Formats: sequence, structure tokens, C-alpha cells
Amino acid sequence: MSMTLARRVSSLTRSARLVLRGFATTRDLPSFPTDVPTHPLLVIDYARIKAGDKAEVDQLWKAATTLGFWYLKNHGVDAEADAMFKMGEDVMRLPLEEKMKFEQGDNGNSFGYKAAGANATNAAGVRDTVEFINVSKDDALSFPQITHRTYPSPTMAAMPTVVQPFVRKSVGVNGTLLSALSSRLGLPAGSIERRHTNDEHSASETRVIHSPPPTSEKEREARKAIGAHTDFGSLSFLHNRLGGLQVLVPGSDSWQYIKPIPGHAVCNLGDAMAIFSGGILRSNVHRVVPPPSTQAHLPRWSLVFFSRPGNGQVLRALTDESTMIRDAVEAKRARGEDVSGYDTGSTAFDWFARRIRNQRIKNRTGPETWLASRGTEGRPEDAIPDDVKA
Repeated sequence: MSMTLARRVSSLTRSARLVLRGFATTRDLPSFPTDVPTHPLLVIDYARIKAGDKAEVDQLWKAATTLGFWYLKNHGVDAEADAMFKMGEDVMRLPLEEKMKFEQGDNGNSFGYKAAGANATNAAGVRDTVEFINVSKDDALSFPQITHRTYPSPTMAAMPTVVQPFVRKSVGVNGTLLSALSSRLGLPAGSIERRHTNDEHSASETRVIHSPPPTSEKEREARKAIGAHTDFGSLSFLHNRLGGLQVLVPGSDSWQYIKPIPGHAVCNLGDAMAIFSGGILRSNVHRVVPPPSTQAHLPRWSLVFFSRPGNGQVLRALTDESTMIRDAVEAKRARGEDVSGYDTGSTAFDWFARRIRNQRIKNRTGPETWLASRGTEGRPEDAIPDDVKA
């Protein structure tokens, strides 16, 4: 083996060890490859949004109404995110038997542990390959009081010093972004905020996800870690170090990677904000696949905080609160578009539970179960490209 190749192998082995031990930083990881299709995102400065900078809010609005994804810098949550990754790694090290004591179950609840293979990723029933630990926002904020359930011992031990601080900061970040978008939608002050209060229980949660690397190129090509989907709630706040997140750009049938950028989170809107806004804001289809090329040998870790409306909030377009939203829905109706999806008749709790419940393998009866798990994707299964179905 040449000296150059030996050094490269040694470097890659060291990177893999560091990731497995939970100590990897962006300096330790192979660079994201330059030979894969990527989609650029607007970079939003959270500090400027928080200060009410109009030009920055304009950029946020542009991102939210086109792709529904953006990078977020200066959010101030990096240290808390690093600690959450360590907590998640401690959980995943536990024996499966121990983790399964805290399994989320098949009734539409998401809080707790989910083992690899518990969910379907498409209509054919292909199983997912990721494991994750979800912690309810309500449990984090009420600790030491238990609101919904208990969690594996590393999570409970980290609740006051790691989980709770991360959740508090994430709630603040997402709330600030949602408030800025609410104002641009012409909604009265407090309209979106009162649908996301800490006083009302919700499905809001944080999630640490672990996806092992594929064992072969064939598996890598065949495997889709998390199937094509829109997010269930209002706003997702993602921290990841490796590639793998892909978006289906509107008007395209090809997937493009979102490149991880050190110091930048990735935010995206979910179903609730698309519905509340009458389709003005976009909840875009995305998926997660194994990291590309130079990063493909590494396990993938990611961390998300999902903001979702209070359980009792009805998912409907807020046409009675905003002229802009009312006009948007009426314009769609005038063009002959189906606008029934903007008055779901469903509470946020029922919407979320339906989507979770029908992804579970144990609840599967056939392709119709997967179809029943869909959100605002708005595309019948036979209209989705084969690559999206895979």
C-alpha cells in the first residue's frame, strides 16, 4: 500500500472511530463531495430576525414561500446540540432489550425509542433502517414532573442539564421564526403563537437519529433511510454533520442533496404552516439517504427539534384572520384547484397520530396503510415518480 493511500485509510478509520464514539467535529469528518447534485439554500441570520431586521425577514419569507427550506446561522444552540448528540449516542449504546422498554408503540405516539425497521418507508412496505430517541417537549419542560412518559436512563440523567436547555432554546428559535412569518402573512399579533403555547400539550419533540452505514454498495443504492415525506408539524430545526438530506425541488423529479455547512442549522416548514397559510408557505417533500461517496462509510447522526401546534388546534387555513390567506385560497379556488385540504377538520393531535400510526409496520395491511399516512404531499401514489416511491 502506498504511503498516500495508507494515510488516507488511516484518516478515514480515525473519522469512523470518532463518529462512533460521538466526539466527531466537522474538522474530523471527510468533506462533503463536490460531485453530487446539491440544491442551494438561502442563509438566514437568526440574530437579525430576532432584531426585527426587515431585509432579513424578507429573505426568510422568500425561503419559506419557495422551497420551504433554509440555512440558519447565529442561532446560538450549537453547544446544546453537541450535548444532545452525546446523550443520543449514550442511548444507542444500550442493549436493544433495554431500549425496547421505552419503545414508542403502535398507537400513534412518537415519544420514546424507535428501533430500526419499525416503520415503512413507502407503499411497498420497505422498512426503515434508522433508530432514534424522541423526547417530548412537554416532558422536557415539566421535568422532574413526568407529563407523558419516562425515557432510557441516559436521557433521564441528561434531562435537566442537556435536554431541557436544548428544548428551551429550540422553542425560542422556532417561535421567533414562526412569529416573523405570521406577521408577513397579515395575521393578528399572537395568532400563530397561541397555537404553539407551552401551556397546551403538543406533539412537539426533539429527536436524535442514528443511521448505520450501508454494508455494501448494493445496499447503499437500495436503501432509503427515511422515505419521501413532508414534516408533520410547523417548523423543524435540524442539526447534522454529514450529508444525506435530499429535497425534491418543485417542478423536478430528481433529488438534490442539502449540503451540511458547519455552524448552520437547516430549517424547514411542515404541514401545519402550509395549511394555516392556505398554501402560501411551503411544506416540501424531502427524504434521508446514506451519506454520499467520501462520507458513505460513516454512521449518520442527526438531531431535530420539531415544533407542532397544540393538540387541540384545528388544522385549517386562517382565512378569517388574514386577507392575504383568504385571497390565496380564493385564487386557488378560482383556478379550479382543490382547496379542501385547507380545511382538514382534523386537530393537530389527530393529524399527527394518523401519520405516525399508519407508518408503523405492525399496523400495515397493504399499500393503503402507507397512503393513509400521507400529509400535504398532495400527490396520489400513482403520480409520484418511481424514484420517489423507491
